[in-house]
Amino acid sequence: MSTPKCVYVVFDRFGAPKGAAVHISAFARALGEAFGSVDLLTVAGDEPGAVVPPGVHHHPLPARGLNLVARANDYRRNIARWWNRRKVDVLHFRSIFEGYPLALHKSHVCNKLVFEVNGLPSIELKYHYPAIADDREFLGKLIAQEDVCLRAADLVLTVSPTNAEYLISRGVPAGRICIIPNGVDLSLFEYSAPRPSFASPIRLLYSGTMAAWQGVYRAIEALELLRKDVPATLTLLGPMTPTRRAEISETCRELGVAEHVAILDAGDQAMVARTHHEHDIALAPLLRNDRNLVQGCCPLKVLEAMASGTPLVASDMPVVSCLARDECEALLVKPGSAKAIKDAVLRLLAEPGLAARLSDAARRRVEAEYTWDIASRRLIEAYEQVLGISGASVLAGQEHQTGQAC
Repeated sequence: MSTPKCVYVVFDRFGAPKGAAVHISAFARALGEAFGSVDLLTVAGDEPGAVVPPGVHHHPLPARGLNLVARANDYRRNIARWWNRRKVDVLHFRSIFEGYPLALHKSHVCNKLVFEVNGLPSIELKYHYPAIADDREFLGKLIAQEDVCLRAADLVLTVSPTNAEYLISRGVPAGRICIIPNGVDLSLFEYSAPRPSFASPIRLLYSGTMAAWQGVYRAIEALELLRKDVPATLTLLGPMTPTRRAEISETCRELGVAEHVAILDAGDQAMVARTHHEHDIALAPLLRNDRNLVQGCCPLKVLEAMASGTPLVASDMPVVSCLARDECEALLVKPGSAKAIKDAVLRLLAEPGLAARLSDAARRRVEAEYTWDIASRRLIEAYEQVLGISGASVLAGQEHQTGQAC
């Protein structure tokens, strides 16, 4: 069988400082290595210094417009121009914004269609654009386009059992769904054991996007409570809009902790890893909402803390506990409770050996189950098992690792 022609289309920038870009790079690399060549279509405006993986032919396309809909429509037009009557073996996309017109004309553009569902706009967009929550007509259009993509897909990839359950509820046959959790690059996120005694002030870290579902405000409230007992600081590291930065800064001022909170722009993965090693405890205070509890996710902030050795305090919900078990790899606390976060931090300070035990177990679990190498093998296995398409490289022939691809 000849090596298939594979096209990976994403409505995102390549090399951007967020989890989606890390995921895109890892999967593009895996497809390029397995099949010898993959065309990667991304939104133009990539980060300086972003390295295109071997075997990947990168095509940045414009996505111009004053709002999301305008940018998505412009990107769709530019994809259509680039496509120019091609028909490929495999078309792999991540969202309806790039994928809907292609899925609608599946028989003309590809033989096999892969929909990588990390999130669905009918659930997530209202957290970025609150007015959407009351626009039933617009939400109905989003759901209709999602359904077209889900029905057309020969393979649906997703990141957690919670995501898979939701997709099944939307009518996707279980046999077409493969769960591939996110991963970590262990060469970047090297392990550093916690110090025998914590620094003073205790240094807390929140790393990741500042979206409403992430619970960053609970982290700030927890700092305010914690400082009544011990000296503490909080670093917020991740991408954010100017509006969100202003809102976060105002919350810090209102709670009287502004001088104890550092707000840092997102950097590359190496910078994130270094920042972990400069802090004592990582926080992942995800909130109870439909994005986390119904749709699901696989929070990179959890995996990166576990890999780094930074003791983790995180919300106790299925999308977290499937990665890090309470009292084993992390301390899991009541979602939405700043007091619960504060109490968990104080427990780590008070119980000798607890931080070191959690840190060591977390690193070992990531090494066994949650690296990008493992995710890449599962991706190629999914292509083989569900699509019947074999890769051309050693990726497809490597020894099977922990967990099933599908």
